[in-house]
Amino acid sequence: AIETSCDETGVAILDCSGGLARPQFKIRANAITTQIELHKEFGGVVPNIAKREHIKHLPILLIEALNKAGIKNPAEEIDALAVTVGPGLEPALWAGITFAQELAQDWKLPVVASNHMEGHIAAILLPTDAKSKIKNEKVSFPAIATLVSGGHTELVLIKNWLDYKVIGETVDDAAGEAFDKVARMLDLPYPGGPEISRLATTGNRYAHSFPRPMINTKNYNFSFSGLKTSVLYTLRDFKTKHIAYTKNDIAASFEEAVVDVLLFKTLRAIKEHNAQTLILGGGVAANARLRSSMQIAAKKIGARIHLPALKLTTDNAAMIAASAYFHTEKNDFTNWKKLSAHGTMPL
Repeated sequence: AIETSCDETGVAILDCSGGLARPQFKIRANAITTQIELHKEFGGVVPNIAKREHIKHLPILLIEALNKAGIKNPAEEIDALAVTVGPGLEPALWAGITFAQELAQDWKLPVVASNHMEGHIAAILLPTDAKSKIKNEKVSFPAIATLVSGGHTELVLIKNWLDYKVIGETVDDAAGEAFDKVARMLDLPYPGGPEISRLATTGNRYAHSFPRPMINTKNYNFSFSGLKTSVLYTLRDFKTKHIAYTKNDIAASFEEAVVDVLLFKTLRAIKEHNAQTLILGGGVAANARLRSSMQIAAKKIGARIHLPALKLTTDNAAMIAASAYFHTEKNDFTNWKKLSAHGTMPL
């Protein structure tokens, strides 16, 4: 599998078995490199720089993955290819797609056009790395997946693998995007999410009463733009009036507001859809406060929670391979010549 939706380049090789009834995965290789240092000076990912770096690193990571997996003849030892086609930054996506097309042609293998968000769902089924045993996760349906990343905040009703319905999504800023923007307000380095979380551990979560946007609306949609603006105005007023404050308290109070909204909407969705399972995925799923809050809440209402390993919350190709396996079971392949990038591809 190949992943290039944003600023992580990934190539992974998995052994997949069990079918849709009991999917099981062994990671034979999960090579990845990040571009964080390159994009830091811009405060965000620059698509054309991301594309350039993907093109440079993909051949290197492929060799690394093949060697780690002990594969000497890919055309005979690999059954299928998968590549992320969306959602994501289109220039970055095209780097992976073009690379996959070359491999599909050379190795004469079928290709799955993979959805990045489906990968974040499938990540819960994966062991941590190639040294770990197969993760024997039995997922009971229906399930609610809360997918939280820099570009997406979605609630997904899952009736079975491949049967997804997005029941809520962000109407403006995604949660991860709001984390990054608030981090910039606090003059924290990029990426801002981990920095906010680090400061929040020593801050007072109740020091500032930031709003919980759309928490009581009847739908499951999210909005974090107003929360971000509230932090902006609060900082402006403190500076104008020379009121003392700490970045730790701002970070903690902001984080608590985000977690409250995500938690409230998720639990309501679980109850209203009689879901047995909660799945948490996406880059923000690495947030310690969000993970612990979701675990405590799921236990209280009797729902089983599935969390991805911390190192698999970020973009990686192993999760793309896992989600692609579902599609191979349905013989859902795409002609490699017709692969195309879809920046806003829905789940």
